[in-house]
Amino acid sequence: MASLYSLCCVLFLALAIVALYVSPAVSTSRRGFERRNEVEVGFRVMLKHVDSGKNLTKWERIQRGIKRGQRRLQRLSVMFSTAISSSSVVKAPVAAGNGEFLMYLSIGTPPKSYSAVMDTGSDLIWTQCKPCSQCFKQSTPIFDPKLSSTFSKLSCSSHLCAALPEPTCGDGCEYVYSYGDYSSTQGVMATETFTFGKVSVPNIGFGCGEENDGEGFSQGAGLVGLGRGPLSLVSQLKEPKFSYCLTPFDETQKSTLLMGSIASVNRTLGAIKTTPLIHNPLQPSFYYLSLQGITVGGTRLPFNESTFAFQNDGSGGLIIDSGTTITYLEESVFNVLSKRFIKQMKLAVDNSGSTGLELCFILPSDTSEVKVPKLIFHFDGADLDLPGENYVIADSKMGLICLAMGRSNGISVLGNIQQQNMLVLHDLKKKTLSFVQTQCHKL
Repeated sequence: MASLYSLCCVLFLALAIVALYVSPAVSTSRRGFERRNEVEVGFRVMLKHVDSGKNLTKWERIQRGIKRGQRRLQRLSVMFSTAISSSSVVKAPVAAGNGEFLMYLSIGTPPKSYSAVMDTGSDLIWTQCKPCSQCFKQSTPIFDPKLSSTFSKLSCSSHLCAALPEPTCGDGCEYVYSYGDYSSTQGVMATETFTFGKVSVPNIGFGCGEENDGEGFSQGAGLVGLGRGPLSLVSQLKEPKFSYCLTPFDETQKSTLLMGSIASVNRTLGAIKTTPLIHNPLQPSFYYLSLQGITVGGTRLPFNESTFAFQNDGSGGLIIDSGTTITYLEESVFNVLSKRFIKQMKLAVDNSGSTGLELCFILPSDTSEVKVPKLIFHFDGADLDLPGENYVIADSKMGLICLAMGRSNGISVLGNIQQQNMLVLHDLKKKTLSFVQTQCHKL
C-alpha cells in the first residue's frame, strides 16, 4: 500500500501544465540527402500544455483533458474501422491527430515563429500556408512560402512523397489527411528549414496546408508528428529517437522534449527500465508495448496476456501516448481492476459522476491520511511501479479521490498522467522504449 498525504495537501496531478521555453542544444551539420535528412542534430524544446495559462480550476482541466482523450479514442476507433472495412470508400488516410502539448518552433529563412501540437500518434508535420482557401484562426500570421528563401516543393518522385498513404501529383506532391472527426488538412508537400531555439535543421519534409478544417487545431498553427513512420520529425533525423519528461500539475514548471542526438536516459537518475516496441503492420505509426500483467496491491489481476495482443483486424494492443490524458484499458481488464480497487480502498464509492472519471471514492472527513493500493504495470522485461500521484486524483474541497483511468474497446492507451515525472525515451532504431522516474523540472 502506498501512503497518500494529508487532506490539506491536495494531490495535484491531473494534467501536466507546463511553461513555455525553448533552448538550444548542439549545433547541426547542414548536409542533407533527399532520401533521408541525414542531419547530426540534437535539440531541446520546452513544452506548454494546451490548457496552460487559462483560468480553470483543477477539475475543469481534468474534465477538458478527459473529453479530448475520449475524442482521441473515437478517432482511433475510426482508424481501425477504416483499416478493416473493405466496402467503405476512403477519401483520405485517417490519423489520430491533436494532442495535449504545444511545442514552439520557427519555419523558413528568415525564420518565422509558430506553435504546433506535438502528436506521438501521427507522422505528418504540417502548418497552415498561404494562399489559404480554408484555414482556421491562429494566433500567429499564416506561413507564406514566398517569403522564405529555403522553401522547396517536393517532387512526386521524392522519397517522402512516396511515404504518403495516398499522394497525388498536381502542383508538386499533394497530400490529404483526415483526423477521424471530420477534421482535415490538405495541401502540397515541401522541404524547409525548421529552427528549434538556435538549432536549425534543414530539409525537413512537411505539409504546407492550404485547406484545413476542424476542432482541436486552433491551439497552434499545425501539428508535429512524432510517430514511427518516415514522415515524422523524429524519423527525419539521423538519430531517430526522442525523449520527453512531463511535469506534474504545476503551471510554473516546464516539461521537456529532447530530440535526436541528445535524447537519452541517464543512469544517474535511477533504475532504467527498457521494453521492446511492438510493430503493428496495420497501424505502424503507434508506439505499442507488450503489457503482460497488472498488479493491484499485492495481487496480480487474473487475465490472459492475449488480452492485450493484436487481433487479426489490427485492433487491440496497448500504445503509450503523450496526447491522451488518462490511461484507458480494455473493458474486461478495467472492470477487474476497478473491483480490486474498490475492495482494497475500503471507502464508499461516489456515484455522482461529477468528475468525468469512472471510479471515485468519498474521502472520509475524520482522517488526514488515505492509503491507496500499489499499482504496477508489467511490460515485457520492465515493471512500471507507479507512485500514487500517477494514478489517483484527490481533492479535499470536493471530498473525492478518483482513479485516473477509464475503459476502452479495441485499443488500450497509457496516458500522460501515468507518465508524469518520468523520462521516457523512444528509440526507433533500437525499437525500444525506456523509462526512468525523475524530477522533470530539474532536467
